[in-house]
Amino acid sequence: MKRLLLSLLLLSGISNSYSQTFNGTGGAIPDDGTSVDFTISVSGLPTVIDTVNFGIESVCFNILHTYDEDLDIRLIAPDGTSVILTAGNGGGGNNFIGTCFSATATTSIVSGSAPFTGQFRPQGQLGQINNGQNPNGIWTLHILDTYPFADQGAVLNWNITFGNDPAIPFVFQSSNLPIVKINTSGQSIVDSPKITAWMEIIDNGPGVRNYVSDSANNYSGYIGIDLRGQSSLSFPQKQYGIETRDSAGDNRNAAILGMPAENDWVLYAPYNDKTMMRNSLTYTLGRDMGRYASRSRYCEVLINNEYMGVYTFFEKIKRDNNRVAISGLTEVDTTGDELTGGYICSLDWIDQDGWFSNFPPDPTNPGNNTIYYQYIYPQDDDILPVQKSYIQQYVDSFETALSSANYADPNIGWRQYGDEGSFIDYFLMNEISKNVDGYRLSAFFHKNKDSNGGKIQMGPLWDFNLAWHNANYCDNEATGGWAYLFTDFCQWDFPFWWRRLASDSTFNNNVRCRWDELRTTVFDTTHIFAYIDSIAFLLDESKDRQYFIYPILGVYVWPNPSPIPTTYQGEIANLKSWITQRIQFMDANLPGNCVNTSLNELATNDLLMTYPDPATSVVSLKFNKFEVGNNLEFYITSALGSAVDAPYEVSDKILQIDISSLPAGVYFINGFDSKGKPIRSKFVKVN
Repeated sequence: MKRLLLSLLLLSGISNSYSQTFNGTGGAIPDDGTSVDFTISVSGLPTVIDTVNFGIESVCFNILHTYDEDLDIRLIAPDGTSVILTAGNGGGGNNFIGTCFSATATTSIVSGSAPFTGQFRPQGQLGQINNGQNPNGIWTLHILDTYPFADQGAVLNWNITFGNDPAIPFVFQSSNLPIVKINTSGQSIVDSPKITAWMEIIDNGPGVRNYVSDSANNYSGYIGIDLRGQSSLSFPQKQYGIETRDSAGDNRNAAILGMPAENDWVLYAPYNDKTMMRNSLTYTLGRDMGRYASRSRYCEVLINNEYMGVYTFFEKIKRDNNRVAISGLTEVDTTGDELTGGYICSLDWIDQDGWFSNFPPDPTNPGNNTIYYQYIYPQDDDILPVQKSYIQQYVDSFETALSSANYADPNIGWRQYGDEGSFIDYFLMNEISKNVDGYRLSAFFHKNKDSNGGKIQMGPLWDFNLAWHNANYCDNEATGGWAYLFTDFCQWDFPFWWRRLASDSTFNNNVRCRWDELRTTVFDTTHIFAYIDSIAFLLDESKDRQYFIYPILGVYVWPNPSPIPTTYQGEIANLKSWITQRIQFMDANLPGNCVNTSLNELATNDLLMTYPDPATSVVSLKFNKFEVGNNLEFYITSALGSAVDAPYEVSDKILQIDISSLPAGVYFINGFDSKGKPIRSKFVKVN
């Protein structure tokens, strides 16, 4: 009996100190957009791996490859559990030489640099594999070159080590933010096409904590999901396009996180925006200005039970009564008013169907390349040739008028084709944020039917993650200067529109009026900072998880400007400081003169009140402190002082006026009371 007990103790001791490394060979990494698997057959291990007694400790490999950030490398266990080792790390550096991944490493692979020699904490959670499964079986090193037909490489060799110091996963159990869980059933999410997956969203409401173990109560169902973005595809934290679907794979409208029901969404990853709020700040201010901009909710995301960090769930730009509210356009809308709208187009990377402008870019660009416009709605596979021809010709007419000698004429110039108010608001948002991508990328515009306004409207606003002092090129770091003069600093294809508009004195004056009005409301720093503080408070808990997984505070991530704050609080302070200085510059240097009267006078006028402000189709006028039975007259003028409507007689203390025919912009109410004292007020018309 003593001999048997001694044998069991010896066996137990051997088991507890058991450690073994399994080696695998390599081969070429395809450069054609397809993935490759390298396998190791494991046998002879205990039948259970866990996070306490025995499990996987490390994974190592040697890989030759140029431009490391192109590689997405994952370890897949026999039970199908997949863990990201590295994805989008290393920039343009070459190779992984003697690269080992362990949960106990002090340096994350995200913070490392090529060739990554030594011990690194993997991007994903290696400890997820130690889930009680049987390790005996086929282990796979799965590699995808995400930028095909550019760089080639090969795996030289790789190995896995098991032992009694098993990897422990990062534990994410609950959040003050909604929790989004996505299960791809072992499929890789690729740039395109969308794969079918399952999504659950837990949102227990304001002030109620959300737990990963809670049942889904906001959404539970199928989705299509793919990678999205351009430069962001190289980042470790990916962003995704989401399409809510039914069991047959068809579109399914769903009210995600309290936003109006639709089926197209964006899960935005704020990786290189360390405040995590530049896009949401922009879109919130845009809505405050009276324009549609994407609604959003912050959340934390799990994909295949792996924590992916803090995300923003955005509405995708789309024709919809609750999004870009223009008329629908179908295959029967080929003549008359029905053909004239609605359309959504964009100036962006050339990656889908569109057309080239007949006008060269900004004349300061000596390359003299061409400007390309894309069809967004109807989509390139739905839009008819006659519809393509119509919108092309309309934009060409706008550009022809804008380039003509009489471009500033209110009747025969560019204003007969473009809605000035929308151009002004678009201009001001890109300038206050000094958006380095403004006007040239993700630059959307839309057109409704002629019977519903029919002019080109700029917007919606989109993609401001490199705005608000988050790019270190083309003079973007400076608080001074203008984003529309981008080509003074960088040679890039840039539409001629904005320099031309900036030479129109009427446009400049109207811009100045709108700026002065917004400075008392939407662009008041108190208003902006209140939003920033509210989001910083909301993210106070989740930011710590974000920057544990992606430890990049104080680390340069393209294209962060210097100096780079080492704390989240420093990022917020940096943002506020830049905004303060930027607004001061615009206050002092924005061209144009707002004529008629000062906004301070208008703001304190107690004889006449206009509401709502901004207004869309009807504005109400309320007259105070004087008799209205004296046939008093007043008239509406543009920002330059020219009358835009016939004089009105006042016969009641409240009067409603139809302004639906007026273009968007700033307008003034002018008149005199019974004693000859001026009566003045203003309102903003939006479409």
